[in-house]
Amino acid sequence: MRTKHKFYAPLLMGGVLGLAAAAPAGALEQGDWTARVGYGQVNPKSDNGSVLGLDVGVDDGSSLAFTLGYMLTDNLNLQVLGALPFKHDVDVQGLGTVAEVEHLPPTVTLQYRFTPKSGVRPYVGAGLNYTTFTSEDTKGALAGADIELDDSFGFALEGGVDVDITRNMFASAAVFYADIETEAEVTGLPKFDVPIDPWVFFVGVGWTF
Repeated sequence: MRTKHKFYAPLLMGGVLGLAAAAPAGALEQGDWTARVGYGQVNPKSDNGSVLGLDVGVDDGSSLAFTLGYMLTDNLNLQVLGALPFKHDVDVQGLGTVAEVEHLPPTVTLQYRFTPKSGVRPYVGAGLNYTTFTSEDTKGALAGADIELDDSFGFALEGGVDVDITRNMFASAAVFYADIETEAEVTGLPKFDVPIDPWVFFVGVGWTF
């Protein structure tokens, strides 16, 4: 029913992890700031609800993503994830692509860094996601109709690793799970739920300062 984007992000994550064996010694400590920029990919779950008995699907989307973090202690990092808008096609069974939407998913997480003094720093985190839909346009069978998606607020989980390249520069890979559920309203149709609940993959480079 829908065409998924190629799954580049997990392959790139494997490349970042492959740097670990050659990583130089590094360190993070209380008071340090980190910034990262890279490729983000949002992969919604396969079942995205239904309308009038027809399955709804949301395609993958990718964009430039970035983070800013502050080390509260040697092990605890408070991080904000942002991105340029992610674009997704919305498909309805038998009708094909009926809409194109864009969203922004700012996410705040508190991370636990297991080995902050090492050149390889795995971590896990949990926090909150807020998703706002910035553009909604109908097309195909629903061209000309109005569509509106409500903003979403839910929990987020993440895991990742930073691998030092130099003392102040590192490669980074992370995976997030976000609880994103919105309600859609289309002219002439009853409101319907759209559970997106995506996995979000990030690969990029970062700096400590």
